[in-house]
Parts: sequence; C-alpha cells; structure tokens
Amino acid sequence: MNKNDLRVVKTKKIIFNALLLLLKDKPISKIKVTELCKAAQINRGTFYFHYEDVEDVLLELFEQIVQDLEKSYSEPFKKGFDILEQNLEVDMIKIFHHVKEYEDFYRIVFSEDTSMKYYYRIYDVICNLNKQSKFGINKNDPFTISYAANAIMGLLIRWYQNDFKESVDEMNERLIDMLKTKQMVLK
Repeated sequence: MNKNDLRVVKTKKIIFNALLLLLKDKPISKIKVTELCKAAQINRGTFYFHYEDVEDVLLELFEQIVQDLEKSYSEPFKKGFDILEQNLEVDMIKIFHHVKEYEDFYRIVFSEDTSMKYYYRIYDVICNLNKQSKFGINKNDPFTISYAANAIMGLLIRWYQNDFKESVDEMNERLIDMLKTKQMVLK
C-alpha cells in the first residue's frame, strides 16, 4: 500500500493522535499495542500492518515533526533574512508557528516525566540546522553551535513552562529582540 494513500494517511493520523493522548498520562514504555489500538479505535492487524511496536509510532511521528521543524527553521533564510543586515521581520519566523501546531507533542517532549532522549534529538536537529544556516555563527565550533541551539531550546522551554500563553507573534518579537541585542553585543 502506498504511504501517500489517503486511507494510510488518515489511519496513521488517528494512531498518532491516540498515542499523543496516551502519552499525556504515561510514558511510552508503559503503553501497550492493545491500549493504543483501543484508543485509536483500530484493530491490532491494522496496527501491525503499519508498525512493529508503539515506539515505532512515536519515531515516525517524531520524524514528521522534525521535517516540519526543519522547514520552519529555514523559512527566514528563504525570505532573505541576513543576520548582519538585521532584516528579520515577525512574519519571516515560523518556528513558533510549528511548535504551536504540534503543541501536544512538545508538551510531552518538554515534560519532566518524558525521557530526555527526545529533547536531545530535537536539540541535535537544531544544532544541525544551525550548522547549515546563514545565522552568522562559527559553524566549525561545536560550542558556538550548541550555544545557539540552546538559546532556541531555552525559548521553547520557557514558552512551555508558561503553558504556551504567549502568542506566536509575541514569541517572534522576543526572538527578534534577542537577536538585535546579540548583534549590539558583537559590535
């Protein structure tokens, strides 16, 4: 069956949503296939047609979210952002839109009850994006890359700790202000 088949897409979305719902109450290691199937209202055969175990579902969901994160992160550069020119505009930033769209997922990832491995996977993705970006950081220095990645992670975690109360535009403005402050320090 084609992975782009509408039935496959719908079934996987139902399974993803059921998993996110279950993850709010317990860690991935405690969720059984039977429980996930019941929450998704599918039979085990359907589940095993697509996945081997519950962890496979989370990994596929994670990969989809990472692809969207990569796209969101690179959006300002596609629109002509240059850190030296300080021409970043609120509508160029899409990372906070991404997090808001996948808020349930990020609530789980940033929860103190969740394994740190998912946090570190996101951190690694952001480090790799920083290496590839035109952010004006030393791409050969892992400490500089780590510093920049942790700045973004710090904003996301604080937003999570504030229960995502700030709007996407407010978060965009905060990032712009911080980048301008960084630029003034560097001059």
